[in-house]
Amino acid sequence: MNRLERLFHIKARGSSLKVEIIAGLLVFIATCYILPVNSSILSEMGMDESGVFFITAILSAFMMLLMGFIANYPIAISAGMGVNSFITYTLSLSLGFSWQETMIIATVAGLLFFIISLTPLRHKIINAIPRSLQAIIAASIGAFICFVGLKNSGIIFANSSTLVSLNTFRDPAVLIALVSVLLCFGLMLSKVRILKTLAIPLAILFAAVVGIIVSSIMIATGALVEVDGAYYYAESYFGSQNVMSNLPILPWLASDISFFDSEGIANVLFYGTLSSGESTSFANNLANVFTNPASYVAIITLVLVILFSSTGTFLAIGGDCGFINEEGQIIDRKPVIVEAVGSLIACPLGTSPNFALAESSVGLSMGAKTGVTAIVAALLFLLTGFIYPVFYIFTAGSVTAPALICIGALIFVNNIKTIDFKDLLIGLTAFITLIFTLLTYSISTGIGIGLIAYCLMMIFARRAKEVNYFIYIIAILYIISFVLTTVLELL
Repeated sequence: MNRLERLFHIKARGSSLKVEIIAGLLVFIATCYILPVNSSILSEMGMDESGVFFITAILSAFMMLLMGFIANYPIAISAGMGVNSFITYTLSLSLGFSWQETMIIATVAGLLFFIISLTPLRHKIINAIPRSLQAIIAASIGAFICFVGLKNSGIIFANSSTLVSLNTFRDPAVLIALVSVLLCFGLMLSKVRILKTLAIPLAILFAAVVGIIVSSIMIATGALVEVDGAYYYAESYFGSQNVMSNLPILPWLASDISFFDSEGIANVLFYGTLSSGESTSFANNLANVFTNPASYVAIITLVLVILFSSTGTFLAIGGDCGFINEEGQIIDRKPVIVEAVGSLIACPLGTSPNFALAESSVGLSMGAKTGVTAIVAALLFLLTGFIYPVFYIFTAGSVTAPALICIGALIFVNNIKTIDFKDLLIGLTAFITLIFTLLTYSISTGIGIGLIAYCLMMIFARRAKEVNYFIYIIAILYIISFVLTTVLELL
């Protein structure tokens, strides 16, 4: 105990070993949903789901051990939900980059973010962008994450007449997703602290348990049939063919699921260069990235997304941890540097950039003061990496719905309320950014059009001098990107 005290200063910070261990367990429970959700999201651009799951778990454990031993703060670190959505749905599915090219872009962005974090430049960039613009970008990302959750769960679907529509309630996955989301919102408003802090994990667990019961019954009765490793509703049940189910399926009923998938890990490690399957060479992927003009704007946008997501979390929990003072200034840079390492090494290893999680507040609310909390959570993440089949059920669209929709809603609400809507120009910028982010299904496009509109409106309003030159530079880069993309399409 004396050695622990010398290493972590548990008593000196007003805590106890018991409190730290319990807080670490609760932090793990509150954050472990990230593993299946992150692997599910990244798999949509072609990455091996089990490989991403393992790498995410191991890297999260490593980063939390660094945070615990080096920085000595009760901060959990893992894949950022906003960033993984951006690199999958914007960089890969919208802009057309392969997953290997997308991860190379994210690696460059992570390197830039790491360099920025080592210098005062991080604070200068944050200060150069007005708080309302930061809130607009963050709120748009939150709305986008929510939209992804609605789409992946099947609550909304593509409609040729109206673009999107509410799905039929005959689909049990839709009902389960809706009920679990409503349950999550209800728990968030609970007066019982433990229910409030664990709202998302409890809602996910509810969706998984009910979903498994329903899917098992439907498989037994022939209402769900397996086709090429995926489950579809039988024509006799749904009245049409090729309707894929978003229900969770028991692991032993799914094909090619194993507890330790070394091949899956090789498929995602170092951009798939260790994979035995056919893939383009790293040199070709690298050339494709740096000869594409869109890559450079994508890198800058991703740096901003990481910067805002990371800084927002640190500002939210840094005061309680004690490394940020009342003026918002960082007085201990160790947690900042440790977090930046997660953004630097994550993508080459095969997962999305890692940074501090807002769910760390669960441990703080229990009285956690030291890195012991992070270490306990790290050990649990380490064990979790080897039991992917147990978490396989949590990758279904109806089960990830409460996580994506509720997290997106929280990000949106917490930021939209800080936007100065009394300023019509700011309000119009918020509307333009949000609507284009959703309707183009691209965070990058939404931010780009929003910043361009903001700069033009400031010029027309004769307020051009209020805009920092850094914002003008980003807006010009977006314009160049849009022009070059259009020209290339015409060639």
